[in-house]
Amino acid sequence: MGPFGDRAAGGVQRRRGLKFWPILLFLGYLGYYYFSHQQSASYTGRKQLIDTTAEQEAALGLQSYREILSQSRVVTSGDLPQQVRGIAQRLIEAAPKVEQYLAQTANIPASTDWSAFNWDVSLIESDQVNAFCLPGGKIAVYTGIIPVAKNSDGLAAIMGHEIAHALLRHGGERMAQQKLVQIGTMAASMSVGEMDPQQQRMVMAAIGAGAQYGVLLPFSRDHESEADKVGLLLAAAACFNPQEAPKLWERMAALGNQKPPEFMSTHPAEATRIQQLNAWMPEAEQVRQHFCSTPAR
Repeated sequence: MGPFGDRAAGGVQRRRGLKFWPILLFLGYLGYYYFSHQQSASYTGRKQLIDTTAEQEAALGLQSYREILSQSRVVTSGDLPQQVRGIAQRLIEAAPKVEQYLAQTANIPASTDWSAFNWDVSLIESDQVNAFCLPGGKIAVYTGIIPVAKNSDGLAAIMGHEIAHALLRHGGERMAQQKLVQIGTMAASMSVGEMDPQQQRMVMAAIGAGAQYGVLLPFSRDHESEADKVGLLLAAAACFNPQEAPKLWERMAALGNQKPPEFMSTHPAEATRIQQLNAWMPEAEQVRQHFCSTPAR
């Protein structure tokens, strides 16, 4: 600028646009982080990204479990809690057997740190159609899901799925993915720092949508499908009828709850789950035949 505020002749206006160096730094860190924190998932052999220990995840799971139970009505009397605990015990006992079976038949590394699991099972009085298993083996079943499960085989399919999430360390994997998304968002915000505010909002919104629909939701659906398959094998090895799993999801679909399109959801559509479970059924039947003396009903 000249001495009177006018633009000096030959002056060059600084361009206010996208900075690339934060993005390049993030891509470099992404490569390092991805390759230095990979491990093979037990039960599937899939490469997964984890930067926490099983003990750290179990500690977080125990904390959440205690908080949930402190705010819930836990059912301790009657036959139902005993039945739920019995089903859980059979699935828990089957878990290391299935891991070793897959290691022998499919050459999948048996890498579960069993010392990090201290199993506990609670039945919670609630209308929620839900169940969960937190890292470290903290299981809860809501009474609202019992009518949908319909029988012990259906409940085994539900609980096997939830236990599989913990065995596959999906919680630790999601934490690692969220960490990368947060760092990527920071890099993006630094890159657009000199852009017009409206352009900043547009770029950040596009990045947020890309992370949500391109990374987090697809990974979440993959986790659900992976837990469906491993849970099916757990139930089969525990001598429950695996044929009940697709029937369970038919009953889930019949509930008629409004759901978003599959690509916008954290879970696969019921039709997708039914199709996948039926495709995995021959392997589940083989596992059941291997571990159980009586054929499936």
